Amino acid sequence: MDEIIFVVTEAPEGGYTARALGEAIFTEADDLPVLRERVRDAVRCHFDDGKASRVIRLHIVGDDIMAV
Repeated sequence: MDEIIFVVTEAPEGGYTARALGEAIFTEADDLPVLRERVRDAVRCHFDDGKASRVIRLHIVGDDIMAV
């Protein structure tokens, strides 16, 4: 596997969640730098040695709220 993609969203209670597409990997953190570390750790733990993706892509999804 060359790449694994995570969908990152802001959690309603604060912080961020990251869920992998096509794999059962989920993690969360209070801020983006910590989330990046936790995503790396989760990917390393999920796959056997040498089987982890070489690239992790974070797709950050957010809402823009605008006044009319």
